[in-house]
Amino acid sequence: MAVRPSTLGVMDSDETAEGWYEDPYRLHQHRWISDGRPSSLVRDSGVESKDAPPDEAFEGPLIRAASDASTEGSDLRRADDAQTNSFDSKKFWDAAVDAATWNAPTP
Repeated sequence: MAVRPSTLGVMDSDETAEGWYEDPYRLHQHRWISDGRPSSLVRDSGVESKDAPPDEAFEGPLIRAASDASTEGSDLRRADDAQTNSFDSKKFWDAAVDAATWNAPTP
């Protein structure tokens, strides 16, 4: 079965589903689905925790969870972000001198 793209709130019946879905057991708001199987990673009101899924199979299709601010990536930094800031050698030198003299003994 081919993996079809999922959109928010759309049912996903593919056995290779991966990501946050509405908890098919209805014990939590969301449950992480990995390779089409419910995992122990759950999320309620944006707070993640662990709760092992029940042993019985769930009924109905998987429904992808709606996106929220904690998962859309705006709080992440790119690896090359540091390259956009220029190196200030004077600030570096001043910080090094301050660090070296902060605990220096006085004569």
